[in-house]
Order: sequence, then structure tokens, then C-alpha cells
Amino acid sequence: MKKLINATETVLTESLDGFVSAHSDLLALGEEHKFVRRIQPKAGKVALISGGGSGHEPLHGGFVGHGMLDAACPGQVFTSPTPDQMLAAAEAVDGGAGTLFIVKNYEGDVMNFEMAAEMAAGEIMTVLTNDDVAVETSTFSTGRRGVAGTLFVEKVVGAAAEEGRDLAALKALGDRANAATRSMGVALTSCTVPAAGTPTFDLGENEMELGVGIHGEPGRRRVALASANEIAEEMVTAILSDFGDRAHGGEASGEAFVLLNGFGGTPLMELYLMFNAAEQLLARRGVTISRSLVGNYVTSLEMAGCSLTVTLLDDELRRLWDAPVHTPALRWGL
Repeated sequence: MKKLINATETVLTESLDGFVSAHSDLLALGEEHKFVRRIQPKAGKVALISGGGSGHEPLHGGFVGHGMLDAACPGQVFTSPTPDQMLAAAEAVDGGAGTLFIVKNYEGDVMNFEMAAEMAAGEIMTVLTNDDVAVETSTFSTGRRGVAGTLFVEKVVGAAAEEGRDLAALKALGDRANAATRSMGVALTSCTVPAAGTPTFDLGENEMELGVGIHGEPGRRRVALASANEIAEEMVTAILSDFGDRAHGGEASGEAFVLLNGFGGTPLMELYLMFNAAEQLLARRGVTISRSLVGNYVTSLEMAGCSLTVTLLDDELRRLWDAPVHTPALRWGL
């Protein structure tokens, strides 16, 4: 294992120190490295808090700032944060209007955020993201996984919170944005968790994992390595079909936001090539991309591969996506 680290037990704390120092104009670090928060929480605004295991950067800490999250709680690599982290974050960014948790649908995350909500003094509601269409018949008690579509939810809910919407309205918006979003990923290699020191799973030189999870969980199936066009066809078909009766003919159509997300080990050249393939396939099936992102936003350490996220847009979701944002990972309009 070759990694730029000092010791496996200090990877997270040293990384957080560097992250907050590099973005000291935007962020502050919570006591005992429990969370990162906006340097100036906004009074009278619903506080938005998310979090999860580290190793997916810039998710979630990279989305803390104006127009998105107020705080993010980082767990150890691929490990859920603890309830005391969420409680500390909620107290630190409380604006007096309640708190909204945005939680990816993994058993540990769901359980710990629920425990924090039960122990908190103020009013807390939760939006659960579960955009991963790869989980057709789930073996997980919590159902399908929350993956890169979480970024879209955090962005539009963050914009609405800046406008002053109340807690119930923000939860309803988050649930609606999640319902409009589907994702699917493919892995070409595994990743290596520093504490483990060995790859999470084994893939042959000519194999790929279709529908892989962001922690290296098994996908729909393991198949022979295919061309970019064939991979894009698989993902687009799975995503559009999963929208079901949301559109005529059983598939999605109309205007969409698309995220072509890298898992950490794939060059941008290849990600843009995949975006091109996906765009052409979507256009043939009646989906027009009006908003997009390409890059490493929800990663899996150094895994090679990518995911495709499609969100069906309406006027409100488009406007909230376009609203100003100023975070370490997303900045426009300010």
C-alpha cells in the first residue's frame, strides 16, 4: 500500500486540520475534530447538517458554506460518524429555526443520526437519500443506498434554507429532490482503506463491477470490461427505467441535471468522455441536459470508475441549483 500518510490512526485528524486550514475563510473545526462548520453560522436560518464516513471527499465537508450545509460530521474512513458528533454540530450551528439532517441511506448513518435526533433539545427533521438504482432487490435492511445524488439534495435544500424557508418546507423539498434523482456506478479497480492496507475487493485485469457502492459494496454483477459507450448504455438504461411511471412510456424524459462523478482514480479526460457518451444516449431517449457537473465529487478513496446521476428538473429545482453557493468544492454566483 502506497499512500501519503504518517500513521493510519491519524489520517483523518491530520487531513481535517489541513482541510480547514486551506479553507479558513469559510470553515471552522469543531472541538475534538467532531465536525466542520461554516465560520459564521446564520441566525434565524434552519441549520443543515450531513455527514458520513470519510474517504468520499469532497462529500460532505467540501459542501459546507453559503448555500449548502452548515456543518458536516466526518466518521473514520468508510465508518459512520457517532451521535455525539451530530449533537455537537447541531449545537454549534443552531440558528434558532430547527435542524435538518441530510442522511445517506446506510444502516450505521441512519441509526446514529436517529439517535442524535432523539437526544437533541431542538426540533430536528431528516431527509434520507437513496438514489442508487443498482440495488434492485436489497440485501440491506435499510434498502437502496444513498450515493452521489446526495450532492444535488444538499445544494437545492441549502439554497432554499438561505432564502429562509422553514424546517417542514425544507424537508419536503429534500424528499422531492431525492425522489427526482437516480444514480448508478461502475468500478474498474478497488480502493484500499488505510487501516486495512489491502484492497477492499479483487477485480481481474479484464473485469469491472457494475453498480458498485461507494464503499466497494457489490454491484448488480461483475462482467468483462466493456467500452465507454457500453458502460454508459448500461447506466442510462438502468437509471431511466427506474423512474418508472414518472413519465410516459415508463421512462424519464425532459430536462435534467446530470452529474458524471469520478470515484477518485479516473482521469478527467475519461470522465468527460463518459459524459459525452451519456449525453448522446440521454438525448436519444428524450432527456435534455440543462445543468451538469463533471469531476470527483463523491469519491471512494482512489477507486477507478465513475457514477452517473440524473435528476429530473422542474423550474424550482433548476432555480435552486443555480442559486449562489460558496463552499470549498462548489462556488458560483457570489
